[in-house]
Amino acid sequence: MTDKPSLQDRLVAAGFGAGWAIVPHLPERLTTRAFDAAADRLWKRRGKSVLRLEANLARVRGTSSDDPDVRALSREGMRSYFRYFHEVFRLPSVPRAEVVARTHVTGGERIFENLEKGRGVVLALPHTGNWDEAGAWLIGASGQSFTTVAERLRPESMYRRYTAFREGLGMEVLPLTGGEGNTFGTLAQRLRAGRVVALPAERDLTARGIEVRFFGAATRMPAGPGLLAVHTGAALLPALPYFRGRDWGLDIAEEIEVPAEGTRQEKTAAVMQSLAVAFEKGISEHPEDWHMLQRLWLDDLEPRS
Repeated sequence: MTDKPSLQDRLVAAGFGAGWAIVPHLPERLTTRAFDAAADRLWKRRGKSVLRLEANLARVRGTSSDDPDVRALSREGMRSYFRYFHEVFRLPSVPRAEVVARTHVTGGERIFENLEKGRGVVLALPHTGNWDEAGAWLIGASGQSFTTVAERLRPESMYRRYTAFREGLGMEVLPLTGGEGNTFGTLAQRLRAGRVVALPAERDLTARGIEVRFFGAATRMPAGPGLLAVHTGAALLPALPYFRGRDWGLDIAEEIEVPAEGTRQEKTAAVMQSLAVAFEKGISEHPEDWHMLQRLWLDDLEPRS
């Protein structure tokens, strides 16, 4: 039986519904100021999410959470985080040609050259910038859809709203859990057909991820991107979205090669460690756009009951 949604869950879902219904019809300058102000209010309260963001940014910077530079960076980070949600509400109404024109891409040819050869592509992304906008760019630039996997949000109405939003942009969305059929098998099928699969990849939600070294400490990353590359021969490309003024940036890094020797498990572990290194570079270049407000490293995690 599904747990009954809490009042907070229902309020959040209602707020998102109102955001999609109202924000696109208001002046963008007005709503931008409102979202910045909301981010600043939350930042000043120094609640758990802000403190966790600062602890994570301290890892990235190799310093302590009480470093004044980390505190200033966390304010930029909260504004970036709220900008993501502001853009989520407005993105369905932005013309696709405008999305493509305002997205500054480095390495995009790495995607298209593989697709032209009929080879599937796994795009692995950290939670930086606006990954939904990056997806809208890819659909607009390539003229074809791609497949992604979504966390099962609570309440169910919230999950359905987010899925409808992404499907409205042209994505195929599969549930991480609770769906019909074999999600991994479907992803592998799409890749063998020479298509694109895009997966968030620096935070493991299953407790079955691959342990890697990330900014000098151990964490787990979801095995999916590496396992799909090993299993199907698809090209694994790190994709690193970030904000660039009022526009968007997207860096597509060099393909992560699958080792020629070793077991499938060993190959997957090696690939995921290389992916962690690529993410370190992208996050270090744009730390203010890394939206990691949760515990990530193993020595930060609370023991499981």
